[in-house]
Amino acid sequence: MKSLKQIFSKLFVDNEEEYLFLLSKEKNKNENEREDEEDNKEVYPSLNVNLEYINLRFNSLINSDIKIREFIINVKKRNYKAFIIYVDGMVNSDSINEFVLKPLMLKNISNQSREQQVISEAIADNITIRHVKKFRIEDYILECLIPQNDISLVTSFNKIASDVVSGNCVLFIDTINYAFDIAVKKYEKRSIAEPKNEQVIKGSQEAFVEDLRTNTSMIRRNLNNEKLVIENLCVGKTDKNNCAICYMKNIANSSLVAEVKFRLNNLDVDYISSIGELEQLIQDNVNTTLPQTISTERVDNIVNYLLQGRVAIIYNGVPYVIALPVTFFDFLSSPEDKNINNIFANALKLIRIFATFITLLLPSLYIAITTFHRELIPTELLFSIVSSRGEVPFAVIVEIVLMEISFEIIREAGLRVPTALGSTVGIVGALILGQAAVEAKIVSPILVILIAITGITSFIIPDNSLSLHLRLYRFLYTLLGSTCGFFGIAIGIVIHITVLCSLHSFGVSYLAPYIPFQKTKYNGFFLLPAWRREKRYNFLQTQKDNIQSKISMKWRYLSGKRKNK
Repeated sequence: MKSLKQIFSKLFVDNEEEYLFLLSKEKNKNENEREDEEDNKEVYPSLNVNLEYINLRFNSLINSDIKIREFIINVKKRNYKAFIIYVDGMVNSDSINEFVLKPLMLKNISNQSREQQVISEAIADNITIRHVKKFRIEDYILECLIPQNDISLVTSFNKIASDVVSGNCVLFIDTINYAFDIAVKKYEKRSIAEPKNEQVIKGSQEAFVEDLRTNTSMIRRNLNNEKLVIENLCVGKTDKNNCAICYMKNIANSSLVAEVKFRLNNLDVDYISSIGELEQLIQDNVNTTLPQTISTERVDNIVNYLLQGRVAIIYNGVPYVIALPVTFFDFLSSPEDKNINNIFANALKLIRIFATFITLLLPSLYIAITTFHRELIPTELLFSIVSSRGEVPFAVIVEIVLMEISFEIIREAGLRVPTALGSTVGIVGALILGQAAVEAKIVSPILVILIAITGITSFIIPDNSLSLHLRLYRFLYTLLGSTCGFFGIAIGIVIHITVLCSLHSFGVSYLAPYIPFQKTKYNGFFLLPAWRREKRYNFLQTQKDNIQSKISMKWRYLSGKRKNK
């Protein structure tokens, strides 16, 4: 009897041979090494060789956006072959036409008389013609023919490839063993807008965008000091993306700056797709979920960090900027704290600390008290809890885990769905499903209230990375509370604090300035009045300790002298 495969093959195809496509690794084993060697090649004096190599490296025959324009330059009645290469859509075509092609291709009498002018000036100064600088076509092109403000000479094809794909135009000329790198970038980018994930009450309304140079210009505009240093470097071997290191040369610790450069320059990766990956690749401790760098989209926040003596990292294509080093207490602070009175700011910080403990420990404390330590509950409240759970078929631990997972699902659904449906998901999940679960006797009403309070307090924490850490470890504390009660929770807290004490962020203790204990008169967690903030954080070991003089409000004393006069 024929098999089903044979029957179907005769019904649907004339040929019994089955078409099967499988991926195969056809690449030569040594091809990667050969590509690395080709990356180190330098520009040849022969234009034909350079053109052939450029066509091969950029796949210009199949790449529709790689443009190569060949032309001839006439200098001193001699023709020189040349070509330019650029990426269509990333350059300003008008700039290429007006400031590159037009000056090079059209005859310009004033430019052609440059050599005669140099000779005449030399004769006027009684200098013999033989001492006049020898004519070089590269100098002639730089000084006379290309009126572009940003142009440089490059010899490495590796650098040429990186600049071309970033939006520059590169000029090759016959008989010259280097190329002219001309900056003509122009591509579509998002305009500067308000921060989306960090709400601003009283402060700057500018947020970072995806363009690297736009971000650096915003920092320059908000930090008016020539000591601000912005260094560029490339990260990644396949996707050679640009990033910038920003720091105040006269404030930041030089060892900190050197360490940041060392880690970024020694990342052996093909590409980095996001700022989160970069944070994970440069952090000190890789076996913890605690954030060890802080990222923000607010310009004023980064400027404040730079003035404190920290280092900022801008990654091209990402609207967030990394600041480092950080401490645990930085994640409980908000940029808005310095915009309000220090009494209000400290009160808000206390609320955030309280919210941190609620987010981390409230479910575990509830299950520990109701399971092992019922004597701590007032009698009336105990009767209310028992009666509300009388018809619930699950144990307390199952009930809490079920509600916690449901709340996290609703939270993620609200973030992933379109904005117009986000509020609908919250209403349906929190109100309708919660009420239906209580009426169906699946969960108790008091547990719904408890999970809601825990979820709300998690939103009070300013940094999302720390909030994720607390939400994850809340499940571990719940498990400890359900098995060992207060004793299990205490063991978890001790281990947690021990881990916090052992962490470092770029040479700074994670719990600084309290562990190890340092003088915290001026730079503790709580804010002093603005007129008393005289010192920078001493754990940063900055070059300049003072922010302001001991008497910052001199107008008080000057006004008194003026009255006496």
